[in-house]
Amino acid sequence: MLRLTEVRLGLHHREAELKAAILRALGIPEPELLGWHVRRRGYDARKSGEILFVYTLDVEVRDDAALLNCLHHSHHVTQTPDETYRYPVQAPAGLKTRPVVIGTGPCGIFAGLSLARMGFRPVILERGKSVRERTQDVWGLWRERRLNPESNVQFGEGGAGTFSDGKLHTGIKDRGHHIRQILKDFVDAGAPEEILYISKPHIGTLRLVKVVERLREKILELGGEIRFESHVTDIVIENGAVRGVTLANGEFIATGHVVLAVGHSARDTFEMLHGRGVHIEPKPFSIGFRIEHPQHLIDACRLGKHAGNPVLGAADYKLVHHCKNGRDVYSFCMCPGGQVVAASSEAGRVVTNGMSHYSRNERNANAGIVVGITPADFGSDHPLAGIALQRRLEEKAFESGGRNYNAPAQLVGDFLAGRASAGPGSVIPSYTPGVTWTDLGTSLPDYAIAAIREAIPAFEKSLKGFAMHDAVLTGVETRTSAPIRIARNDNFESVNVKGLFPAGEGAGFAGGIISAAVDGMKAAEAVAQKILRM
Repeated sequence: MLRLTEVRLGLHHREAELKAAILRALGIPEPELLGWHVRRRGYDARKSGEILFVYTLDVEVRDDAALLNCLHHSHHVTQTPDETYRYPVQAPAGLKTRPVVIGTGPCGIFAGLSLARMGFRPVILERGKSVRERTQDVWGLWRERRLNPESNVQFGEGGAGTFSDGKLHTGIKDRGHHIRQILKDFVDAGAPEEILYISKPHIGTLRLVKVVERLREKILELGGEIRFESHVTDIVIENGAVRGVTLANGEFIATGHVVLAVGHSARDTFEMLHGRGVHIEPKPFSIGFRIEHPQHLIDACRLGKHAGNPVLGAADYKLVHHCKNGRDVYSFCMCPGGQVVAASSEAGRVVTNGMSHYSRNERNANAGIVVGITPADFGSDHPLAGIALQRRLEEKAFESGGRNYNAPAQLVGDFLAGRASAGPGSVIPSYTPGVTWTDLGTSLPDYAIAAIREAIPAFEKSLKGFAMHDAVLTGVETRTSAPIRIARNDNFESVNVKGLFPAGEGAGFAGGIISAAVDGMKAAEAVAQKILRM
């Protein structure tokens, strides 16, 4: 097959127009065209008032070699590459060694699925509950202010990404075609087929629940074992090598190979690892607030006269500003037509995140507006100092919110003017269980407040209305990524503990569903290859 790129058509084109465009681009008569499928579809909105779909297509013709020779001068026609992912090894029959995977977020699920497909029958341990039981606990916080520290937005089957927008795009390079395999697995598990080709695929929270359950079923069918409410409280290390894990109930599971896929909020696990001498380094992350605008305002700014077009859906944005004080402020995890959610995992602390369903049809758009910080800002050179900073900010938000899991909130106009807010304006905050109107000016370090106050008017230049008085800021956003990195070598193994394979967001090597899943697959490959070398 041939890959054809940069095929541009109007928003409401018909299938016949796409076929005609293919024939024109290749310069062939209709009988020579045997078929095609869409490899990628995005849209270009750079020209004012005009939006075009931009296609990449894999095309089947009668004689692709001859046609490719005729079009050798074209940058838009090439041989379709082989994008098949191939597992590197298979376990021999009767292998008794069973690796352990800790965590069932995207990293843990795809590490476990990969090990199961290669025949290694992994034991997967999750401190939280299965995704449906976990959902009930999440609603317990959102509706009744009842936090379960072991089952919440951060912990449980599916990981933190389950209660997010379900974004599936990433900027990582992937020469091994892991991403393609992950997307196919999602589709096989019930995700919409469009995620295989649209430029910014997402699933949404409700659909993710079903997808996660079906991925679990696949792992079990392949011989894997998944145990919920199995909190790993210790990793037994002898002579610099893993010997097993201990659960909160005292059970010991012997293993020489552990994929650590605990996510960015497993603070007690990081403390345990540090106490066991595992090499951990502090890592930059970001802090800030969630900002909410009417979704129709964002649609109008980004899509113009095409705002509200169901073909395009709710518009998103991506913003960055370099501040006078040397800080960078940027939008993070933008959720079109979504809501701001309570994402606490520790009692007496408040933290926010954003979420969208597949339809993205809620009234508000929201995004994190966050400031990059480095270990120099943590106030200590201790490897876990970033966690201590996160906790201080979340405790302050809990106090400002009224000590009942309300989040502190402020109107953008009042924030810019440095005065407290008394109540909402035209934008109704979506955070549940509720917000407490206050002054967010003391919620973050002074340098972060100054940077955000500079950035919001600057963003107004790109998105008219971004600095509107009634837009809502809700605090705080502190879990943008892990504040630590568990150092590993080129074989994905801890630099000082053999058999420990730190992976995903919690280990500091990923950011988002897809990059975490890819890292989990690569860690699984490394574990499998090491087992077979023994």
